[in-house]
Order: sequence, then structure tokens, then C-alpha cells
Amino acid sequence: MNNNIEELTLIDIIKYPILTDKTTQMIEDNKYYFAVEVKAKKSKIKQAIEELFKVKVKKINTLRIKPKKKRIGKYIGYKKIYKKAIIKLHNEYKIDLFVDN
Repeated sequence: MNNNIEELTLIDIIKYPILTDKTTQMIEDNKYYFAVEVKAKKSKIKQAIEELFKVKVKKINTLRIKPKKKRIGKYIGYKKIYKKAIIKLHNEYKIDLFVDN
């Protein structure tokens, strides 16, 4: 199986939203953080976000997170490499990440 980005569907590009204290504060500024496929380009990420959430993307910044050492007892391993996408939406759009009960 080839891991080309063309074979990936739009739902495979976006892995999960990154929710921390800082990222939840940035939601007020209409910025959302997502972990995305490492080989995904900005144009494909923009297309995936607009199709999945029915919003209009204003700007995208991406960065690759390098693997960090993880130690469990005497064994040392590494965390996986992943790509983080910072999505800025137009003012009239919002993504609802939290389910209201």
C-alpha cells in the first residue's frame, strides 16, 4: 500500500483537535489547533477543514513536532512525529468542538 497523500480521503487528513489550556483560549480569537497527517499540504488541509466543518478558512499555519524522548523505567523510546495545523477562520464562522448537554 502506498502512503501518497492523493490516496487519503479528506477525513483521513484531519486526525484530532488539540485541546489544551492555551488552545481553548485561542478559540476565542477564532483559531483552532488540529493534529493532521504528516504528509498533508496546506491546500489539502484547508479543503478538508472546509468540507468537514462547513466553514471558510482565512489562514493556515503548520509545524512539524519532532519526536521527544519518553522514558518508562529503564527503557527509552520516542513519541511519534506529528504535524500541527493552526487554523484561523473568518469572523462569521465557528467550529463547535464541545458538545452541549
